[in-house]
Amino acid sequence: MVLQQQTHFLTKKTDQEEEEEKPSHDFIFLSKLPDIFIPNHLPLTDYVFHKFSGDGDGDSSTTCIIDGATGRILTYADVQINMQRIAAGIHRLGIRHGDVIMLLLPNSPEFALSFLAVAYLGAVSTTANPFYTQPEIAKQAKASAAKMIITKKCLIDKLTNLKHDGVLIVCVDDDGDGVVSSTDDGCVSFTELTHADETELPKPEISPDDTVAMPYSSGTTGLPKGVMITHKGLVTSIAQKVDGENPNLHFTANDVILCFLPMFHIYALDALMLSAMRTGAALLIVPRFELNLVMELIQRYKVTVVPVAPPVVLAFVKSPETERYDLSSVRMMLSGAATLKKELEDAVRLKFPNAIFGQGYGMTESGTVAKSLAFAKNPFKTKSGACGTVIRNAEMKVVDTITGSSLPRNKSGEICVRGDQLMKGYLNDPEATARTIDKDGWLHTGDIGFVDDDDEIFIVDRLKELIKFKGYQVAPAELEALLISHPSIDDAAVVAMKDEVADEVPVAFVVRSEGSQLTEDDVKSYVNKQVVHYKRIKTVFFIEAIPKAVSGKILRKDLRAKLETECSK
Repeated sequence: MVLQQQTHFLTKKTDQEEEEEKPSHDFIFLSKLPDIFIPNHLPLTDYVFHKFSGDGDGDSSTTCIIDGATGRILTYADVQINMQRIAAGIHRLGIRHGDVIMLLLPNSPEFALSFLAVAYLGAVSTTANPFYTQPEIAKQAKASAAKMIITKKCLIDKLTNLKHDGVLIVCVDDDGDGVVSSTDDGCVSFTELTHADETELPKPEISPDDTVAMPYSSGTTGLPKGVMITHKGLVTSIAQKVDGENPNLHFTANDVILCFLPMFHIYALDALMLSAMRTGAALLIVPRFELNLVMELIQRYKVTVVPVAPPVVLAFVKSPETERYDLSSVRMMLSGAATLKKELEDAVRLKFPNAIFGQGYGMTESGTVAKSLAFAKNPFKTKSGACGTVIRNAEMKVVDTITGSSLPRNKSGEICVRGDQLMKGYLNDPEATARTIDKDGWLHTGDIGFVDDDDEIFIVDRLKELIKFKGYQVAPAELEALLISHPSIDDAAVVAMKDEVADEVPVAFVVRSEGSQLTEDDVKSYVNKQVVHYKRIKTVFFIEAIPKAVSGKILRKDLRAKLETECSK
């Protein structure tokens, strides 16, 4: 099996000659699994529910969604008919093919139904964190040109300005039953959409290259940007994980998959919700992570798959409460969103003795880049600290950050990936798109890593400026823009500080205006009231000047060195 493609030299060269001669070939790494046929010509919903169509062998009366908050159960038949009715209801309100709808919802069946309905219609979902502040919501809604927002009634106060601007607001009741009894506030009832006549909506013509999802990401640097993910890209990303002949590699139709990770994030949306539905599994949706509730639900519903992020693993490891619950049904744990340290990985294995454990790695822009094959048990073994091997139907290379040449095994460089699962580009930002996806179709992740002799991928550092707080992205440029808008701040820069629980937290270096008596509390209060909780400034350092290159670029390496000095005092 050829896992690394390269052109061999005909004559043996000395080490010095090989060092001096720039190779004319690429070292390209492939999956340990063979490529498969992926029907990425299909619209997303046709692909996801193919098992339950006339050509499939699925039983549509089986459970698709379990609402962890209420116990409500939706079968695959329920989900598909509600998807079609909601799509018809949205269409009746004036939404057409290619229009953008913002989903401002916590984890819930309504989130899943809304996303599927928008995709079925041929429109685009831009997903947003319901904890965003009013300015953050307005910025994303306007940047994405959202024509409708589907949200909970308790959040509509954040949408007053958008409603005045003509954006349609659809409300889900706060009681969790999907019902809104009154529309006196000018909102459309979500229930009204579910009662629409699905036969009034002719099935739209959808191209594989049409955008279906547009989450926002900061990429490797800069401000958040709309990531245009196509039907073809999302179908490919799902198929790479769950299609094929080896059902032990991911989900099966017998699984009950726990979903407390945020569904507005691509990890839960792609690798959990849509992947579960493709395989015919049951998805147990929990609004948020509460340790004892999660363990009680694992015990009650005999959960078999628990996807996690490192902070969740830490909560399991530290809690003595785990002994009170029967967690023996869990056969698989998959960690993503950030690298999991070996000590945590070893400790969580003791809490879930029957579970196979592995990690995955990906980006909003690229889908899943790598995943563990440990779930197959044999012949694949995953080393601690590795994030898996290259996903199938994709290519990976590691490039030197200075020369751009590709590197062989065990050499660290920037990880690049190529395949049909990649984003189409950033919305209205061709320059940022070109910086991320080069002319040969390689997406540059901004992560530094290497591939070892067993094809395992290790992430060792980041080129990108992003701060990772419990797996959430925090863009320094966004916080710096807020800081500089303060009348008593002349300049500012934000970098990451290591944190045991959150992985990283943002800290600010601030240059006061002349004569200003600005305090740390003043700065934190000014920023923190304008941003969601994970973007809040942890610490402020006042300095005379922000170190910058001749080009004007902030020298974050110097600031990180200064931070280490300050923290060691």
